[in-house]
Amino acid sequence: MLPRGSPCVIVRVPAKVNLFLAIRGRRPDGYHELVTVLQSVSLYDRLWIWIAGPPGRGHHPAARRRMRIRLIHDAGPDVPADQRNLAVRAARALGHVTKVLDLDLVDEQETRRAWQPAAVPVTVMELKKQIPVGGGMAGGSADAAAALVGLNELWGCHLSRESLKAIGSTLGTDVPFCVIGGTALGTGRGVTLAQVLCTGAFWWVACQAYEPLLTADVYRAWDQECAPSTIGPDAVVTALRMCDARALGAALYNDLECAAFALRPELADAKAQLIDAGALGAVLSGSGPTLLALCESEEAARVLARSVAGRFRSVSVVRSPAGGPGVTPC
Repeated sequence: MLPRGSPCVIVRVPAKVNLFLAIRGRRPDGYHELVTVLQSVSLYDRLWIWIAGPPGRGHHPAARRRMRIRLIHDAGPDVPADQRNLAVRAARALGHVTKVLDLDLVDEQETRRAWQPAAVPVTVMELKKQIPVGGGMAGGSADAAAALVGLNELWGCHLSRESLKAIGSTLGTDVPFCVIGGTALGTGRGVTLAQVLCTGAFWWVACQAYEPLLTADVYRAWDQECAPSTIGPDAVVTALRMCDARALGAALYNDLECAAFALRPELADAKAQLIDAGALGAVLSGSGPTLLALCESEEAARVLARSVAGRFRSVSVVRSPAGGPGVTPC
């Protein structure tokens, strides 16, 4: 519960989708060399962040160096709330880089005490999720980006988005994009980003399959079953620039479908069903198992969503691009 008078911000952060994803091979550092076109879509997680602590001392710089991080969420037992969570890791990384936190003191405090709001300052993050967990829409990365952007504001760090992207690149491949949102071309391991012009809006039906897929399993299957691709993103980039939904539907592409469909053959059938039901095109988002179906209009998307709703765990009508994380005071 938010203490009265505490500084507080709310961050609304959109999900990410891949409209194009080609894998060029393995890198010496163990990552894969990627070429990908990313967009943010209008499916949002929300993160409330505030500081609780001793009256009169909780916001003093000397007190903050011992400040602890606490995450509360509504996502169930499959999502950790400790240092395994990307949002917590993002908070600690930002605190370390900006010297807001002394992690040695924080870790010492964590081992000696249970959570006692009156004892030391605590940055509390309360997460409300709508982005599917493990759905290939960067739900964890979006939450990390929300933590970086929101705490940069709340803690008064005054870092640029470029600096936050750099911190995000140490946390996960999708975090830098989630810091800025919009539309971008990603290269290298996916964290080198260039803005892509998108002159209009597109409507999608995001369909999350019942059975989950782990990103590591999909990439491992790609290594075993698939080969590097030479297909380029030009057709997708041109369709976005021209706001041509039909051309975009024909150009959607994801090399990871080879691996994901080998692990979950029903996804290939579901993709075909979406196209048969009227989608202009369909593609796996990231490593899946969410399928994206492109539609000609919002009305067409809602009709398609109703027609396929019983075949998936969840179905959402979303618009792209959706911009980046937005911060407002509580």
